[in-house]
Amino acid sequence: MIRVIFYLILVAALAFGAVWMADRPGEVAITWQGTRIDTSVLVLIAAVATVVVAAVIVWSILRAIVRAPETIARYRRYRRGVRGYLAVSQGLIAVGSGDARAAKRLTAEAVRIAPREPLTLLLAAQSAQLSGDHGTAVATFQEMAHRDDTRVLGLHGLFVEAQRRADHAAALTYAEEAARHASVPVWAAQAVLEFRCVAGDWSGALERLDRNLKSRLIDRRTYRRQRAVLLTAQALAATDRERATALAREAAKLAPDLVPAAALAARLLGEAGERRKAARILERAWHANPHPDLADAYVALRPGDSARQRLSRVEALAAKGPADAEAALAVAQAALDAKEFAAARTALAPYTAAPRKRVAALMAELEMAQGDEGRAREWMARALNARRDPAWTADAFVSDHWLPISPVSGRLDAFEWKDPLAGEDHGAVIEHRAEPSVPAVPARVETPQAGPAPQAEPSQQAPPANEKRERAPRADAPEFRPPSAEEEQTPRAGEEDSRSPFFAGGRRERRVRAAAMANESRTARSDMTPVVPGVIPLVHAPDDPGPNGEPPAEPEPPPPASWSRIRALFKS
Repeated sequence: MIRVIFYLILVAALAFGAVWMADRPGEVAITWQGTRIDTSVLVLIAAVATVVVAAVIVWSILRAIVRAPETIARYRRYRRGVRGYLAVSQGLIAVGSGDARAAKRLTAEAVRIAPREPLTLLLAAQSAQLSGDHGTAVATFQEMAHRDDTRVLGLHGLFVEAQRRADHAAALTYAEEAARHASVPVWAAQAVLEFRCVAGDWSGALERLDRNLKSRLIDRRTYRRQRAVLLTAQALAATDRERATALAREAAKLAPDLVPAAALAARLLGEAGERRKAARILERAWHANPHPDLADAYVALRPGDSARQRLSRVEALAAKGPADAEAALAVAQAALDAKEFAAARTALAPYTAAPRKRVAALMAELEMAQGDEGRAREWMARALNARRDPAWTADAFVSDHWLPISPVSGRLDAFEWKDPLAGEDHGAVIEHRAEPSVPAVPARVETPQAGPAPQAEPSQQAPPANEKRERAPRADAPEFRPPSAEEEQTPRAGEEDSRSPFFAGGRRERRVRAAAMANESRTARSDMTPVVPGVIPLVHAPDDPGPNGEPPAEPEPPPPASWSRIRALFKS
Protein backbone atom coordinates (compact mmCIF):
# COMPACT_ATOMS: atom_id res chain seq x y z
CA MET A 1 0.00 0.00 0.00
CA ILE A 2 2.83 2.41 0.81
CA ARG A 3 4.48 1.65 -2.51
CA VAL A 4 1.26 2.44 -4.40
CA ILE A 5 0.91 5.75 -2.60
CA PHE A 6 4.53 6.61 -3.30
CA TYR A 7 4.09 5.72 -6.99
CA LEU A 8 1.02 7.94 -7.29
CA ILE A 9 2.79 10.83 -5.63
CA LEU A 10 5.75 10.47 -8.02
CA VAL A 11 3.48 10.38 -11.10
CA ALA A 12 1.61 13.43 -9.88
CA ALA A 13 4.87 15.32 -9.34
CA LEU A 14 6.12 14.49 -12.85
CA ALA A 15 2.81 15.55 -14.40
CA PHE A 16 2.82 18.75 -12.43
CA GLY A 17 6.38 19.51 -13.58
CA ALA A 18 5.52 18.79 -17.23
CA VAL A 19 2.47 21.06 -17.12
CA TRP A 20 4.43 23.76 -15.37
CA MET A 21 7.17 23.66 -18.01
CA ALA A 22 4.59 23.69 -20.83
CA ASP A 23 2.97 26.82 -19.42
CA ARG A 24 6.37 28.50 -19.26
CA PRO A 25 8.20 27.48 -22.44
CA GLY A 26 10.91 30.14 -22.41
CA GLU A 27 13.51 30.73 -25.17
CA VAL A 28 17.05 29.40 -25.57
CA ALA A 29 19.55 30.66 -28.20
CA ILE A 30 22.75 28.70 -28.93
CA THR A 31 25.45 30.23 -31.18
CA TRP A 32 28.35 27.93 -32.09
CA GLN A 33 30.84 28.62 -34.91
CA GLY A 34 28.53 31.13 -36.65
CA THR A 35 25.46 28.96 -36.36
CA ARG A 36 22.56 30.16 -34.22
CA ILE A 37 19.97 27.79 -32.86
CA ASP A 38 16.80 29.13 -31.27
CA THR A 39 14.61 26.68 -29.32
CA SER A 40 12.61 26.33 -26.12
CA VAL A 41 13.80 25.16 -22.75
CA LEU A 42 11.66 21.99 -22.89
CA VAL A 43 13.15 20.94 -26.24
CA LEU A 44 16.65 21.56 -24.91
CA ILE A 45 16.01 19.37 -21.87
CA ALA A 46 14.67 16.56 -24.08
CA ALA A 47 17.72 16.79 -26.36
CA VAL A 48 20.15 16.66 -23.46
CA ALA A 49 18.35 13.64 -21.96
CA THR A 50 18.48 11.84 -25.32
CA VAL A 51 22.20 12.46 -25.65
CA VAL A 52 22.85 11.23 -22.11
CA VAL A 53 20.88 8.00 -22.66
CA ALA A 54 22.65 7.33 -25.94
CA ALA A 55 26.05 7.90 -24.31
CA VAL A 56 25.21 5.49 -21.50
CA ILE A 57 24.12 2.81 -23.96
CA VAL A 58 27.26 3.18 -26.06
CA TRP A 59 29.45 3.06 -22.94
CA SER A 60 27.72 -0.09 -21.67
CA ILE A 61 28.24 -1.81 -25.01
CA LEU A 62 31.90 -0.86 -25.18
CA ARG A 63 32.44 -1.91 -21.52
CA ALA A 64 30.77 -5.30 -22.10
CA ILE A 65 32.97 -5.91 -25.13
CA VAL A 66 36.14 -5.03 -23.24
CA ARG A 67 35.24 -7.15 -20.17
CA ALA A 68 33.85 -10.07 -22.11
CA PRO A 69 36.89 -12.39 -21.50
CA GLU A 70 36.83 -11.73 -17.76
CA THR A 71 33.07 -12.25 -17.60
CA ILE A 72 33.29 -15.50 -19.51
CA ALA A 73 36.13 -16.72 -17.24
CA ARG A 74 34.14 -15.80 -14.12
CA TYR A 75 31.11 -17.64 -15.43
CA ARG A 76 33.20 -20.72 -16.19
CA ARG A 77 34.72 -20.60 -12.73
CA TYR A 78 31.26 -20.36 -11.22
CA ARG A 79 30.03 -23.32 -13.23
CA ARG A 80 33.18 -25.24 -12.33
CA GLY A 81 32.68 -24.45 -8.65
CA VAL A 82 29.08 -25.66 -8.76
CA ARG A 83 30.12 -28.90 -10.43
CA GLY A 84 32.98 -29.36 -7.97
CA TYR A 85 30.70 -28.71 -5.01
CA LEU A 86 28.23 -31.27 -6.27
CA ALA A 87 31.01 -33.81 -6.89
CA VAL A 88 32.50 -33.33 -3.41
CA SER A 89 29.16 -33.38 -1.58
CA GLN A 90 27.91 -36.43 -3.44
CA GLY A 91 31.29 -38.12 -2.99
CA LEU A 92 31.22 -37.58 0.79
CA ILE A 93 27.70 -38.96 0.86
CA ALA A 94 28.89 -42.01 -1.09
CA VAL A 95 31.77 -42.50 1.38
CA GLY A 96 29.38 -42.22 4.31
CA SER A 97 27.03 -44.77 2.76
CA GLY A 98 29.88 -47.18 1.89
CA ASP A 99 29.50 -47.01 -1.90
CA ALA A 100 33.15 -47.37 -2.90
CA ARG A 101 32.47 -47.41 -6.62
CA ALA A 102 30.49 -44.16 -6.65
CA ALA A 103 32.98 -42.57 -4.24
CA LYS A 104 35.87 -43.39 -6.56
CA ARG A 105 34.07 -41.99 -9.61
CA LEU A 106 33.07 -38.78 -7.85
CA THR A 107 36.57 -38.40 -6.40
CA ALA A 108 38.07 -38.52 -9.88
CA GLU A 109 35.63 -35.83 -11.02
CA ALA A 110 36.33 -33.65 -7.99
CA VAL A 111 40.10 -33.97 -8.47
CA ARG A 112 39.73 -33.01 -12.13
CA ILE A 113 37.60 -29.95 -11.31
CA ALA A 114 39.20 -28.72 -8.04
CA PRO A 115 42.40 -30.64 -7.34
CA ARG A 116 43.79 -28.42 -4.55
CA GLU A 117 40.67 -27.81 -2.50
CA PRO A 118 40.70 -29.09 1.12
CA LEU A 119 37.41 -30.94 0.73
CA THR A 120 38.71 -32.61 -2.43
CA LEU A 121 41.75 -33.87 -0.54
CA LEU A 122 39.54 -35.14 2.26
CA LEU A 123 37.27 -36.91 -0.22
CA ALA A 124 40.28 -38.48 -1.97
CA ALA A 125 41.71 -39.74 1.33
CA GLN A 126 38.43 -41.20 2.54
CA SER A 127 37.69 -42.77 -0.83
CA ALA A 128 41.13 -44.41 -0.80
CA GLN A 129 40.51 -45.73 2.72
CA LEU A 130 37.14 -47.09 1.70
CA SER A 131 38.68 -48.84 -1.30
CA GLY A 132 41.52 -50.29 0.79
CA ASP A 133 44.24 -48.22 -0.91
CA HIS A 134 45.99 -47.16 2.27
CA GLY A 135 49.13 -45.99 0.44
CA THR A 136 47.15 -43.36 -1.47
CA ALA A 137 45.37 -42.39 1.72
CA VAL A 138 48.67 -41.86 3.55
CA ALA A 139 50.07 -39.80 0.67
CA THR A 140 46.94 -37.62 0.64
CA PHE A 141 47.05 -37.11 4.40
CA GLN A 142 50.73 -36.18 4.18
CA GLU A 143 49.89 -33.56 1.57
CA MET A 144 47.19 -32.22 3.88
CA ALA A 145 49.61 -32.17 6.84
CA HIS A 146 51.98 -29.87 4.91
CA ARG A 147 49.24 -27.26 4.43
CA ASP A 148 48.36 -24.74 7.11
CA ASP A 149 44.58 -24.97 6.63
CA THR A 150 44.43 -28.79 6.77
CA ARG A 151 47.40 -29.55 9.02
CA VAL A 152 45.51 -30.98 12.00
CA LEU A 153 43.18 -32.97 9.75
CA GLY A 154 46.13 -34.49 7.91
CA LEU A 155 47.82 -35.41 11.19
CA HIS A 156 44.63 -37.05 12.39
CA GLY A 157 44.46 -39.13 9.24
CA LEU A 158 48.10 -40.16 9.55
CA PHE A 159 47.47 -41.05 13.20
CA VAL A 160 44.54 -43.29 12.22
CA GLU A 161 46.58 -45.00 9.51
CA ALA A 162 49.50 -45.54 11.88
CA GLN A 163 47.18 -47.16 14.40
CA ARG A 164 45.79 -49.38 11.66
CA ARG A 165 49.35 -50.53 10.88
CA ALA A 166 50.01 -50.99 14.62
CA ASP A 167 52.88 -48.50 14.27
CA HIS A 168 52.59 -47.00 17.75
CA ALA A 169 55.77 -44.95 17.50
CA ALA A 170 54.50 -43.13 14.39
CA ALA A 171 51.06 -42.71 15.95
CA LEU A 172 52.61 -41.12 19.04
CA THR A 173 54.69 -38.78 16.83
CA TYR A 174 51.62 -37.57 14.93
CA ALA A 175 49.63 -37.15 18.14
CA GLU A 176 52.44 -35.17 19.81
CA GLU A 177 52.73 -32.92 16.78
CA ALA A 178 48.98 -32.30 16.70
CA ALA A 179 48.96 -31.63 20.45
CA ARG A 180 51.45 -28.78 19.93
CA HIS A 181 48.93 -26.97 17.74
CA ALA A 182 47.38 -23.74 19.03
CA SER A 183 43.92 -25.33 19.25
CA VAL A 184 44.72 -28.73 20.74
CA PRO A 185 42.26 -31.30 19.38
CA VAL A 186 40.69 -33.66 21.89
CA TRP A 187 41.82 -36.80 20.08
CA ALA A 188 45.47 -35.70 20.15
CA ALA A 189 45.42 -34.84 23.85
CA GLN A 190 43.72 -38.11 24.75
CA ALA A 191 46.05 -40.14 22.54
CA VAL A 192 49.18 -38.60 24.06
CA LEU A 193 47.82 -39.26 27.55
CA GLU A 194 47.05 -42.89 26.78
CA PHE A 195 50.40 -43.50 25.05
CA ARG A 196 52.27 -42.16 28.05
CA CYS A 197 50.19 -44.34 30.36
CA VAL A 198 50.91 -47.44 28.28
CA ALA A 199 54.62 -46.62 28.42
CA GLY A 200 54.44 -46.26 32.22
CA ASP A 201 55.41 -42.58 32.07
CA TRP A 202 53.11 -41.53 34.89
CA SER A 203 54.84 -38.17 35.42
CA GLY A 204 54.45 -37.31 31.74
CA ALA A 205 50.82 -38.44 31.86
CA LEU A 206 50.16 -36.15 34.84
CA GLU A 207 51.74 -33.26 32.95
CA ARG A 208 49.58 -33.95 29.90
CA LEU A 209 46.51 -34.17 32.13
CA ASP A 210 47.26 -30.74 33.60
CA ARG A 211 47.54 -29.32 30.07
CA ASN A 212 44.24 -30.88 29.13
CA LEU A 213 42.61 -29.12 32.06
CA LYS A 214 44.19 -25.76 31.16
CA SER A 215 43.03 -26.18 27.56
CA ARG A 216 39.51 -26.94 28.86
CA LEU A 217 39.43 -30.28 27.09
CA ILE A 218 38.13 -32.00 30.25
CA ASP A 219 36.04 -30.82 33.16
CA ARG A 220 37.19 -30.57 36.76
CA ARG A 221 35.46 -33.77 37.85
CA THR A 222 37.09 -35.86 35.14
CA TYR A 223 40.43 -34.27 35.94
CA ARG A 224 40.20 -35.23 39.61
CA ARG A 225 39.25 -38.80 38.80
CA GLN A 226 41.98 -39.32 36.20
CA ARG A 227 44.58 -37.65 38.39
CA ALA A 228 43.64 -39.99 41.26
CA VAL A 229 44.07 -43.00 38.95
CA LEU A 230 47.47 -41.77 37.77
CA LEU A 231 48.62 -41.06 41.32
CA THR A 232 47.54 -44.56 42.37
CA ALA A 233 49.50 -46.07 39.50
CA GLN A 234 52.50 -43.96 40.41
CA ALA A 235 52.22 -45.08 44.04
CA LEU A 236 52.10 -48.73 43.00
CA ALA A 237 55.27 -48.27 40.96
CA ALA A 238 57.12 -46.20 43.58
CA THR A 239 59.94 -47.81 45.55
CA ASP A 240 60.04 -45.17 48.28
CA ARG A 241 57.40 -46.09 50.88
CA GLU A 242 56.92 -42.52 52.13
CA ARG A 243 56.41 -41.17 48.64
CA ALA A 244 54.03 -44.02 47.80
CA THR A 245 52.02 -43.30 50.95
CA ALA A 246 51.75 -39.60 50.10
CA LEU A 247 50.67 -40.36 46.53
CA ALA A 248 48.07 -42.93 47.65
CA ARG A 249 46.63 -40.57 50.27
CA GLU A 250 46.33 -37.77 47.72
CA ALA A 251 44.61 -40.15 45.30
CA ALA A 252 42.17 -41.30 47.98
CA LYS A 253 41.43 -37.67 48.81
CA LEU A 254 40.78 -36.74 45.17
CA ALA A 255 38.51 -39.75 44.53
CA PRO A 256 37.16 -41.33 47.73
CA ASP A 257 35.29 -43.96 45.70
CA LEU A 258 38.48 -45.22 44.02
CA VAL A 259 38.88 -48.54 45.81
CA PRO A 260 42.51 -49.32 44.86
CA ALA A 261 43.71 -45.93 46.11
CA ALA A 262 41.95 -46.29 49.46
CA ALA A 263 43.10 -49.89 49.95
CA LEU A 264 46.70 -49.04 49.08
CA ALA A 265 46.77 -45.95 51.30
CA ALA A 266 45.27 -47.91 54.20
CA ARG A 267 47.76 -50.75 53.80
CA LEU A 268 50.75 -48.39 53.74
CA LEU A 269 49.44 -46.38 56.69
CA GLY A 270 48.74 -49.56 58.64
CA GLU A 271 52.27 -50.79 58.06
CA ALA A 272 53.52 -47.42 59.29
CA GLY A 273 51.42 -47.76 62.49
CA GLU A 274 48.87 -45.05 61.63
CA ARG A 275 45.83 -47.28 61.94
CA ARG A 276 43.31 -44.55 62.74
CA LYS A 277 44.06 -42.63 59.56
CA ALA A 278 43.91 -45.85 57.59
CA ALA A 279 40.55 -46.76 59.16
CA ARG A 280 39.09 -43.33 58.33
CA ILE A 281 40.19 -43.66 54.69
CA LEU A 282 38.64 -47.12 54.42
CA GLU A 283 35.39 -46.05 56.10
CA ARG A 284 35.05 -43.07 53.76
CA ALA A 285 35.71 -45.26 50.73
CA TRP A 286 33.31 -47.95 51.99
CA HIS A 287 30.54 -45.38 52.36
CA ALA A 288 31.08 -44.29 48.75
CA ASN A 289 31.72 -47.72 47.20
CA PRO A 290 31.50 -50.97 49.22
CA HIS A 291 34.08 -53.44 47.97
CA PRO A 292 35.61 -56.70 49.27
CA ASP A 293 39.14 -55.27 49.00
CA LEU A 294 38.17 -52.55 51.47
CA ALA A 295 36.77 -55.11 53.91
CA ASP A 296 39.94 -57.20 53.66
CA ALA A 297 42.10 -54.14 54.23
CA TYR A 298 39.95 -53.09 57.19
CA VAL A 299 40.36 -56.49 58.83
CA ALA A 300 44.10 -56.56 58.07
CA LEU A 301 44.66 -53.37 60.06
CA ARG A 302 44.62 -55.46 63.24
CA PRO A 303 46.13 -58.85 62.39
CA GLY A 304 46.19 -59.98 66.02
CA ASP A 305 42.42 -59.78 66.60
CA SER A 306 40.41 -62.89 67.26
CA ALA A 307 37.70 -64.13 64.91
CA ARG A 308 34.92 -62.59 67.00
CA GLN A 309 36.74 -59.27 67.14
CA ARG A 310 37.11 -59.32 63.36
CA LEU A 311 33.39 -60.02 63.07
CA SER A 312 32.59 -57.03 65.25
CA ARG A 313 34.86 -54.81 63.19
CA VAL A 314 33.33 -55.98 59.90
CA GLU A 315 29.80 -55.44 61.25
CA ALA A 316 30.76 -51.93 62.30
CA LEU A 317 32.21 -51.24 58.86
CA ALA A 318 29.11 -52.63 57.12
CA ALA A 319 26.87 -50.39 59.24
CA LYS A 320 28.71 -47.31 57.98
CA GLY A 321 27.75 -47.90 54.34
CA PRO A 322 24.65 -48.71 52.32
CA ALA A 323 22.95 -52.09 52.53
CA ASP A 324 24.87 -53.87 49.81
CA ALA A 325 25.63 -57.44 48.81
CA GLU A 326 29.34 -56.87 49.43
CA ALA A 327 28.59 -55.85 53.01
CA ALA A 328 26.51 -58.99 53.55
CA LEU A 329 29.23 -61.20 52.07
CA ALA A 330 31.89 -59.61 54.26
CA VAL A 331 29.79 -60.09 57.38
CA ALA A 332 28.94 -63.67 56.42
CA GLN A 333 32.59 -64.57 55.84
CA ALA A 334 33.64 -63.07 59.16
CA ALA A 335 30.73 -64.83 60.90
CA LEU A 336 31.78 -68.18 59.44
CA ASP A 337 35.32 -67.61 60.66
CA ALA A 338 33.92 -66.86 64.12
CA LYS A 339 31.51 -69.85 63.91
CA GLU A 340 28.52 -67.55 64.32
CA PHE A 341 26.37 -69.53 61.94
CA ALA A 342 23.11 -67.77 62.73
CA ALA A 343 24.64 -64.38 61.92
CA ALA A 344 26.08 -65.72 58.66
CA ARG A 345 22.70 -67.17 57.61
CA THR A 346 20.93 -63.92 58.47
CA ALA A 347 23.40 -61.90 56.40
CA LEU A 348 23.07 -64.18 53.37
CA ALA A 349 19.30 -64.70 53.55
CA PRO A 350 18.29 -61.71 51.34
CA TYR A 351 20.54 -62.98 48.52
CA THR A 352 19.77 -66.71 48.45
CA ALA A 353 16.75 -66.46 46.16
CA ALA A 354 18.94 -65.60 43.15
CA PRO A 355 22.44 -66.31 44.43
CA ARG A 356 25.70 -65.55 42.76
CA LYS A 357 28.70 -67.84 42.99
CA ARG A 358 30.16 -66.36 46.19
CA VAL A 359 26.79 -66.46 47.95
CA ALA A 360 26.24 -70.08 46.93
CA ALA A 361 29.78 -71.04 47.98
CA LEU A 362 29.35 -69.42 51.40
CA MET A 363 25.98 -71.12 51.85
CA ALA A 364 27.62 -74.45 50.99
CA GLU A 365 30.33 -73.81 53.54
CA LEU A 366 27.72 -72.83 56.10
CA GLU A 367 25.65 -75.97 55.53
CA MET A 368 28.75 -78.13 55.68
CA ALA A 369 29.87 -76.49 58.90
CA GLN A 370 26.49 -77.34 60.42
CA GLY A 371 26.64 -80.95 59.26
CA ASP A 372 24.05 -80.89 56.46
CA GLU A 373 26.04 -82.52 53.68
CA GLY A 374 23.06 -82.82 51.32
CA ARG A 375 22.32 -79.12 51.46
CA ALA A 376 26.00 -78.38 51.05
CA ARG A 377 26.12 -80.46 47.88
CA GLU A 378 23.04 -78.68 46.58
CA TRP A 379 24.58 -75.26 47.16
CA MET A 380 27.84 -76.32 45.53
CA ALA A 381 25.88 -77.44 42.47
CA ARG A 382 24.11 -74.09 42.40
CA ALA A 383 27.47 -72.33 42.71
CA LEU A 384 28.64 -74.03 39.53
CA ASN A 385 25.69 -72.67 37.53
CA ALA A 386 25.07 -69.37 39.30
CA ARG A 387 25.78 -66.01 37.77
CA ARG A 388 29.29 -64.66 37.87
CA ASP A 389 30.42 -62.43 40.68
CA PRO A 390 31.60 -58.89 39.97
CA ALA A 391 35.21 -58.64 38.87
CA TRP A 392 37.61 -56.00 37.57
CA THR A 393 36.53 -55.78 33.95
CA ALA A 394 37.64 -53.52 31.11
CA ASP A 395 36.92 -53.95 27.40
CA ALA A 396 35.69 -57.54 27.96
CA PHE A 397 38.98 -58.34 29.77
CA VAL A 398 38.67 -59.73 33.31
CA SER A 399 41.55 -59.26 35.74
CA ASP A 400 42.02 -60.60 39.24
CA HIS A 401 43.34 -57.20 40.35
CA TRP A 402 42.83 -53.56 39.40
CA LEU A 403 44.94 -51.96 36.67
CA PRO A 404 45.17 -48.23 35.84
CA ILE A 405 44.75 -48.79 32.09
CA SER A 406 43.05 -51.35 29.90
CA PRO A 407 45.48 -53.91 28.42
CA VAL A 408 43.20 -54.13 25.38
CA SER A 409 42.70 -50.49 24.35
CA GLY A 410 45.10 -48.60 26.63
CA ARG A 411 42.20 -46.51 27.94
CA LEU A 412 42.81 -44.81 31.29
CA ASP A 413 40.52 -45.73 34.21
CA ALA A 414 38.80 -48.41 32.18
CA PHE A 415 38.45 -51.11 34.85
CA GLU A 416 35.12 -51.35 36.62
CA TRP A 417 33.95 -53.65 39.39
CA LYS A 418 30.99 -55.29 37.68
CA ASP A 419 29.65 -58.52 36.27
CA PRO A 420 31.75 -59.36 33.18
CA LEU A 421 28.54 -60.20 31.34
CA ALA A 422 26.65 -57.13 32.51
CA GLY A 423 24.77 -55.34 29.76
CA GLU A 424 24.32 -58.47 27.65
CA ASP A 425 20.99 -60.25 27.40
CA HIS A 426 21.83 -63.92 27.78
CA GLY A 427 18.33 -65.14 28.44
CA ALA A 428 16.99 -66.84 31.54
CA VAL A 429 19.57 -68.44 33.78
CA ILE A 430 18.93 -72.15 34.26
CA GLU A 431 20.00 -73.61 37.53
CA HIS A 432 20.68 -77.31 37.14
CA ARG A 433 20.97 -79.37 40.25
CA ALA A 434 23.60 -82.05 39.79
CA GLU A 435 22.71 -85.56 40.84
CA PRO A 436 24.26 -86.27 44.25
CA SER A 437 26.89 -88.98 44.44
CA VAL A 438 25.23 -90.45 47.55
CA PRO A 439 21.61 -91.65 47.65
CA ALA A 440 19.08 -89.03 48.68
CA VAL A 441 17.56 -89.30 52.14
CA PRO A 442 13.98 -90.59 51.82
CA ALA A 443 11.25 -88.72 53.62
CA ARG A 444 9.85 -90.35 56.74
CA VAL A 445 6.19 -91.09 56.00
CA GLU A 446 3.99 -93.10 58.30
CA THR A 447 2.00 -95.60 56.21
CA PRO A 448 -0.36 -98.36 57.31
CA GLN A 449 1.03 -101.85 57.46
CA ALA A 450 -1.62 -103.38 55.24
CA GLY A 451 -2.03 -102.52 51.60
CA PRO A 452 0.39 -101.15 49.06
CA ALA A 453 1.69 -97.62 49.35
CA PRO A 454 -0.29 -95.11 47.28
CA GLN A 455 1.38 -93.92 44.08
CA ALA A 456 2.43 -90.30 44.00
CA GLU A 457 0.54 -88.03 41.66
CA PRO A 458 2.33 -86.86 38.52
CA SER A 459 2.49 -83.31 39.83
CA GLN A 460 4.22 -84.50 43.00
CA GLN A 461 6.82 -86.67 41.30
CA ALA A 462 10.41 -85.52 41.19
CA PRO A 463 11.26 -83.59 38.03
CA PRO A 464 13.87 -84.96 35.66
CA ALA A 465 17.46 -83.90 36.10
CA ASN A 466 17.54 -81.80 32.92
CA GLU A 467 14.45 -79.77 33.76
CA LYS A 468 14.71 -75.98 34.17
CA ARG A 469 14.49 -74.80 37.75
CA GLU A 470 13.61 -71.36 39.06
CA ARG A 471 15.94 -69.39 41.29
CA ALA A 472 13.41 -69.19 44.12
CA PRO A 473 13.82 -71.82 46.84
CA ARG A 474 11.49 -74.78 46.88
CA ALA A 475 8.24 -74.27 48.72
CA ASP A 476 8.39 -77.77 50.20
CA ALA A 477 11.92 -77.32 51.55
CA PRO A 478 11.92 -77.88 55.32
CA GLU A 479 13.22 -75.16 57.55
CA PHE A 480 16.66 -75.58 58.99
CA ARG A 481 16.74 -77.22 62.41
CA PRO A 482 19.98 -77.96 64.26
CA PRO A 483 20.36 -81.72 64.69
CA SER A 484 20.05 -83.15 68.14
CA ALA A 485 22.70 -85.22 69.82
CA GLU A 486 20.85 -88.48 69.03
CA GLU A 487 20.41 -87.54 65.36
CA GLU A 488 24.08 -86.66 65.07
CA GLN A 489 25.10 -90.12 66.27
CA THR A 490 22.38 -92.01 64.39
CA PRO A 491 23.15 -92.26 60.67
CA ARG A 492 20.36 -91.23 58.36
CA ALA A 493 18.64 -93.84 56.25
CA GLY A 494 20.43 -94.49 52.99
CA GLU A 495 23.51 -92.51 54.02
CA GLU A 496 26.88 -94.09 53.47
CA ASP A 497 29.20 -94.52 56.40
CA SER A 498 32.11 -93.02 54.57
CA ARG A 499 31.91 -89.38 53.48
CA SER A 500 32.51 -88.22 49.93
CA PRO A 501 36.15 -87.39 49.10
CA PHE A 502 34.98 -83.88 48.11
CA PHE A 503 34.09 -83.13 51.74
CA ALA A 504 37.09 -84.88 53.24
CA GLY A 505 39.57 -82.91 55.29
CA GLY A 506 39.21 -80.15 57.81
CA ARG A 507 37.21 -76.96 57.66
CA ARG A 508 40.05 -75.00 56.05
CA GLU A 509 40.35 -77.53 53.21
CA ARG A 510 36.60 -77.39 52.58
CA ARG A 511 36.71 -73.59 52.47
CA VAL A 512 39.54 -73.67 49.93
CA ARG A 513 37.53 -76.03 47.72
CA ALA A 514 34.42 -73.85 48.08
CA ALA A 515 36.36 -70.74 47.12
CA ALA A 516 37.85 -72.58 44.15
CA MET A 517 34.37 -73.53 42.96
CA ALA A 518 33.18 -69.94 43.44
CA ASN A 519 36.11 -68.53 41.49
CA GLU A 520 35.52 -70.97 38.62
CA SER A 521 33.81 -68.13 36.79
CA ARG A 522 37.15 -66.43 36.20
CA THR A 523 38.66 -69.39 34.36
CA ALA A 524 37.92 -70.22 30.75
CA ARG A 525 35.89 -73.37 30.12
CA SER A 526 36.35 -75.41 26.99
CA ASP A 527 32.61 -75.98 26.56
CA MET A 528 31.70 -72.30 26.69
CA THR A 529 31.34 -70.10 23.63
CA PRO A 530 32.45 -66.48 24.13
CA VAL A 531 29.61 -64.03 23.90
CA VAL A 532 30.28 -61.42 21.24
CA PRO A 533 27.88 -58.47 20.98
CA GLY A 534 26.32 -58.01 17.58
CA VAL A 535 28.01 -55.03 16.00
CA ILE A 536 27.31 -53.67 12.54
CA PRO A 537 30.48 -51.98 11.21
CA LEU A 538 29.65 -48.55 9.84
CA VAL A 539 31.77 -46.13 7.84
CA HIS A 540 32.79 -43.02 9.74
CA ALA A 541 31.03 -39.75 9.16
CA PRO A 542 32.53 -37.46 6.48
CA ASP A 543 34.03 -35.15 9.10
CA ASP A 544 36.31 -37.95 10.34
CA PRO A 545 39.57 -38.72 8.49
CA GLY A 546 38.19 -42.05 7.36
CA PRO A 547 36.85 -45.47 8.30
CA ASN A 548 38.98 -47.70 10.44
CA GLY A 549 37.83 -51.04 9.06
CA GLU A 550 38.77 -52.77 5.85
CA PRO A 551 36.37 -52.11 2.98
CA PRO A 552 33.96 -54.84 2.02
CA ALA A 553 34.44 -56.54 -1.31
CA GLU A 554 32.57 -55.05 -4.22
CA PRO A 555 29.64 -57.25 -5.25
CA GLU A 556 30.05 -58.69 -8.74
CA PRO A 557 27.24 -58.00 -11.23
CA PRO A 558 24.99 -60.99 -11.88
CA PRO A 559 25.66 -62.91 -15.10
CA PRO A 560 23.32 -62.19 -17.99
CA ALA A 561 20.29 -64.36 -18.35
CA SER A 562 20.43 -67.11 -20.95
CA TRP A 563 18.08 -69.72 -22.40
CA SER A 564 19.73 -72.43 -20.32
CA ARG A 565 18.93 -70.56 -17.09
CA ILE A 566 15.37 -69.96 -18.21
CA ARG A 567 14.91 -73.65 -19.07
CA ALA A 568 16.37 -74.62 -15.70
CA LEU A 569 13.54 -72.78 -13.94
CA PHE A 570 10.99 -75.20 -15.39
CA LYS A 571 12.90 -78.41 -14.63
CA SER A 572 11.32 -80.59 -11.99
